[in-house]
Amino acid sequence: MLAFLGAVICIIASVPLAASPARALPGGADNASAASASAAAAAAAAAAAASPGPQRSLSALHGAGGSAGPPALPGAPAASAHPLPPAPLFSRFLCTPLAAACPSGTEQGDAAAGEREELLLLQSTAEQLRQTALQQEARIRADQDTIRELTGKLGRCESGLPRGLQDAGPRRDAMADGPWDSPALILELEDAVRALRDRLDRIEQQELPAHVNFSAAPAPAPAVPTALHSKMDELEGQLLAKVLTLEKERMALSHSSHRQRQEVEKELDALQDRVAELEHGSSAYSPPDAFKISIPIRNNYMYARVRKALPELYAFTVCMWLRSRSGGNGQGTPFSYSVPGQANEIVLLEAGHDPMELLINDKVAQLPLSLKDNGWHHICISWTTRDGLWSAYQDGELQGSGENLAAWHPIKPHGILILGQEQDALGGRFDATQAFVGDIAQFNLWDHALTPAQVLGIANCTGPLLGNVLPWEDKLVEAFGGAKKATFDVCKGRAKA
Repeated sequence: MLAFLGAVICIIASVPLAASPARALPGGADNASAASASAAAAAAAAAAAASPGPQRSLSALHGAGGSAGPPALPGAPAASAHPLPPAPLFSRFLCTPLAAACPSGTEQGDAAAGEREELLLLQSTAEQLRQTALQQEARIRADQDTIRELTGKLGRCESGLPRGLQDAGPRRDAMADGPWDSPALILELEDAVRALRDRLDRIEQQELPAHVNFSAAPAPAPAVPTALHSKMDELEGQLLAKVLTLEKERMALSHSSHRQRQEVEKELDALQDRVAELEHGSSAYSPPDAFKISIPIRNNYMYARVRKALPELYAFTVCMWLRSRSGGNGQGTPFSYSVPGQANEIVLLEAGHDPMELLINDKVAQLPLSLKDNGWHHICISWTTRDGLWSAYQDGELQGSGENLAAWHPIKPHGILILGQEQDALGGRFDATQAFVGDIAQFNLWDHALTPAQVLGIANCTGPLLGNVLPWEDKLVEAFGGAKKATFDVCKGRAKA
């Protein structure tokens, strides 16, 4: 396409020289020469256009070559009285075809994409300029409002001064002159603000008008606080009180959120431990009471704590599964319950080679129970405040009973129940020589005395029963100091053991 256009331009450029009419020149010889040259150029162009082929086309474009002159035109005179000067040499136009391919669809698409990107860039720049103009307009409007407010305050202050201190002449509204965004208006606004600030400073520093006797005592009279200073002091006091109140609320909220975060982290740790146990343990479903507390060695820091508070009790039955690993040196303390003012409210204890004992309000009764074979045994103890009656069961069988054990004494509420340690103080002061070594499971507490048939059903796993005051549930028992909580079904585990 470009080669074709070049050839056309060359032809058009060469044709006017031959086709244009001869112009009048001074002198006949010059006119004849010009006419002859024009005729020769026209004949060459016509011959080039009429003859096909590349060779003839190039001859037409480059003009008549060689030493021969231009051919004579028909009708022209054969000779002239005056010899003609040599014909002028015409410029030869060299038109070379340009090898250029038409733009492909990909190039057109790239050009269109570039134009779209440039258009998007221009639109983004225009939007940024518009936002900047809006921000400047909003800022200037805010300055106008501030100046109006300061002008009003200044008017109110001047209304309370003597007439001689007030400025003469009407105030000029600086907002009404010029466009809102003119530099002159901005400078004028700055000057007005500066002048207003200076006038306010003078008003605050000026004392009330009074006749002062300079010949009096040399000590200056104390300055009388103005109403403006009093108001500012009052506002500062209120602001300070509000800040202190907010700071206290923030500190209280921070402490509360810290406690809540600790509780949430503790619950998450418990859930993670439970998930780990489920992942490494059996894939079968385990009920909430299918677990045990294991204390492997005798010490004063491994124990489990029941997280539920007990109510006031006038009778109770406590049942549990125990497996002692003390090696015959005393079973220690399977559980202890202490309340404020009484560390031995309820204690089950076997110290050394003494028989097992039940303590209620520091009153003692010896129980005919034995756990020295290192096997699982079901223990149940019931008590009632009426006449202090008690009964002791082992593996579902009644082993002994008695009376006058802390008769008419109610069990106090809101104490701490510990598994595996004996409390010498509320929730602490454990003694390693009185610690329990072994496993504890299915610790349940009722607020009444169970019947022998109920105790037997629990012991032989035919009538399981959870305590109505304290059931054996995983969420209510928390292990400390290295005591382990593991999944365990006592009825199945006892058979395997």
